[in-house]
Amino acid sequence: MKTIALTGTSRTELGKKSTKALRNAGLVPCVLYGGENNVHFSVTPKALRDLIYTNEFRVAEIEVEGKKINAIIKTVEFHPVTDVIMHVDFLELVEGKAVKAEIPIRLVGAAKGVKVGGVLMQKIRKLKIQTTPDKLSSVIDVNVEHLALGKSIRVREVQVEEGIEIINAGGTPLASVEIPRALRSAEAKAEAVEAQE
Repeated sequence: MKTIALTGTSRTELGKKSTKALRNAGLVPCVLYGGENNVHFSVTPKALRDLIYTNEFRVAEIEVEGKKINAIIKTVEFHPVTDVIMHVDFLELVEGKAVKAEIPIRLVGAAKGVKVGGVLMQKIRKLKIQTTPDKLSSVIDVNVEHLALGKSIRVREVQVEEGIEIINAGGTPLASVEIPRALRSAEAKAEAVEAQE
């Protein structure tokens, strides 16, 4: 799993006035929770780019005043109009302490149903899991080779290693092979011909 190094500048002044001043200076106010003390710091939007705009789950190695802490993103607040990053909350990774995270899903293999004209549709993009920091991964691979036309794979069928708990409802469809309209009408015509014969 990829780790992105962030160098933060410690924030001593807190409150609306100071956060506004930071944003005006082109910086993003951040807070790190989960450790002995909350750490308030700021970084440049560019430093956050590889952490936020990615289809992989990544860990941040945050350095503030010479101290390095591994953390994950908890929440990102974007400006409602401009989509500029307004604020980021990080959660410190403590060895042996379980954390909740959303890990992207990667569909693996060519589904059987696709080979005969079906269309593979991914219903959800991420899985919510609870596990210890050492078991976190950048993606969760889900094999869809066995999926036939009209069939789905559900969350409960996803194989994860021991010590990882999936929080999503087990019955939620994760991916399915849809039957295209053209294929449906061709099948219907074939059935009608058979019925006439």
